Amino acid sequence: MFEIIKSKNNMIHLKASGEVIASDYEMVLIPALENSLKEYNKLRMIVELGPDMSGFSAGAVWEDAKVGMNHLTQFEKLAVITDHTWIITSVKVFAFLIPCPVKVFSTTQSADAISWIE
Repeated sequence: MFEIIKSKNNMIHLKASGEVIASDYEMVLIPALENSLKEYNKLRMIVELGPDMSGFSAGAVWEDAKVGMNHLTQFEKLAVITDHTWIITSVKVFAFLIPCPVKVFSTTQSADAISWIE
């Protein structure tokens, strides 16, 4: 499940919990991105994947890829807050494909992530 924690200026703070499914992208993330992009050319995003996030469905993985490809050049910065080693590894492996600064923070560094993204 996705929840928008904060949307301010060109920054969106998204938090995931439980299993993330395709409709989370369709109902929460994509509308938030599109609304922000009406006012701003570039977005800064924090994606928080805490200990209560259990994973992504196959449909969610596909939606994530589509969002990334459709909005590839519209991100200014991306911060990922997580302690899940598989997510940390995935971000490090694929970060070179994203044409903006991408940084991973542990859950104890969430204040640092917010400072960096702002």
